[in-house]
Amino acid sequence: MIRFDSDYTEGAHPSILRLLSDTNMEQTCGYGEDDYCLRAADRLKELCHAPDADVHFITGGTQTNLALITAALRPHQGVISADTGHIAVHESGAIEASGHKILTLPNTDGKISARQIAEMCEAHYDDETREHMVQPGLVYLSQPTELGTLYSARELADIRSTCGRFGLFLYIDGARCGYGLAAESADFSLPLLAELCDAFYIGGTKVGALFGEALLILHPALQRDFRYILKQRVGRLAKGRLLGLQFLALFTDDLYLRISQHADRLACRIRDALSACGCPMLLHSDTNQQFPVLPDDVCEKLSEKYVFSHWQRFDDTHSVVRFCTGWATKEENVDMLIRDITALLKNG
Repeated sequence: MIRFDSDYTEGAHPSILRLLSDTNMEQTCGYGEDDYCLRAADRLKELCHAPDADVHFITGGTQTNLALITAALRPHQGVISADTGHIAVHESGAIEASGHKILTLPNTDGKISARQIAEMCEAHYDDETREHMVQPGLVYLSQPTELGTLYSARELADIRSTCGRFGLFLYIDGARCGYGLAAESADFSLPLLAELCDAFYIGGTKVGALFGEALLILHPALQRDFRYILKQRVGRLAKGRLLGLQFLALFTDDLYLRISQHADRLACRIRDALSACGCPMLLHSDTNQQFPVLPDDVCEKLSEKYVFSHWQRFDDTHSVVRFCTGWATKEENVDMLIRDITALLKNG
């Protein structure tokens, strides 16, 4: 079977494996205080133009989200998220289990707007019974979103302004950050994220690493005692150097961006080929996730050879599916997928 269901089905980029192997027998201190983590942190701060950022290397996205969000919120506060946000649908209630409510807003192509956030906050503060309700305390975004779409620089700036107006922290989940940065339509950058966010993370697990995310905390209030919170939330790795080494490799010679461009290019090839066959797309995406609407019989036939995600029903005879490329996706497998789908659609 050929897998297009995820961007972390393979192990790690060979450059990472070589560096891990070459340094395997070195002795270092633990928990991210080794020289490799310090060097990787300095590299990210340089790239983000954020010398005062705190950088933490964490094992996975759920741990990162849980630690940051619980550090940011007081007991009576909740986090604003799109109803499609990862914390709302794919983390087994991790945030709710910590005692904080997720305040969901309906998404438009995976995104929420500054206006929606403002309206939610205004409704809260205009209610004379507000002290009996969960207070919004933080806005959570994904860039790219769960649907592969991107917030523009203008949209991010507007949301930042709204957060400032209502005293909200702004946090961005960057599990697929590389695929966003590499997209043709992207008009944001790492320095812009550092300028606008109180915290954000750069994903490694889905972009070439064995595992690991790099969390940058910009707001001093969130930096305080965060390592205590991270330990409590099971986010600190004893052999922390394994994380720092991977990010050193990813951010040497533009590797992170190059492998992300590879994934985006192949995903857009799938998108363009299917569109040329008259296949509708759920939405337009320039990143590594594509969501075509396919006849159910085509999906059934494809499932004999390929693994992909069945996203949602479209109508009685069609489904929205997701094809996800990654840093290791092979060009020949994309060629084969395009040929097979094209043939099935023409013969259908």
